[in-house]
Amino acid sequence: MTVADEIIVHPYGVGDVVAQATYELTRDSLVRYAGASGDFNDIHYRDDVAERVGLPGVIAQGMLTMGISIQPVVDWLGDPAKVTDYQVRFTRPVVVPAEGAAIVEVVATIKEIDEAAGTARVDLTTTFDSATVLGKAQVRVVLPAGPSLS
Repeated sequence: MTVADEIIVHPYGVGDVVAQATYELTRDSLVRYAGASGDFNDIHYRDDVAERVGLPGVIAQGMLTMGISIQPVVDWLGDPAKVTDYQVRFTRPVVVPAEGAAIVEVVATIKEIDEAAGTARVDLTTTFDSATVLGKAQVRVVLPAGPSLS
């Protein structure tokens, strides 16, 4: 067999959970993210403003929730460049209490594999307080290669 005939094995299947993580978001987390992102909207640090606009309290920035949701996939891949597309719909806020933390859980499951291209669609289930907070959270990735057969 020549190098051109080498077969790359992807040891993953549809339905496999490839990554999962739990994150604790505190008000301090929101302040740090605001400083990094420039998102200083009052709903991310003032209960009175959040409640005045109809929210149940201070909420995490959507992009922070989106960022922590993809992190387990990036860790699994070992290279952020292997993420070729990422999209979500924001369906529920993550309410962050004044004391303690909001616990956010992420599970990444392979839903489609394109063996010829060596790519997959990974669906993310991101939950807070037993409710899904991101809808249609889908990541397109280049699969990490397993051992090659020659």
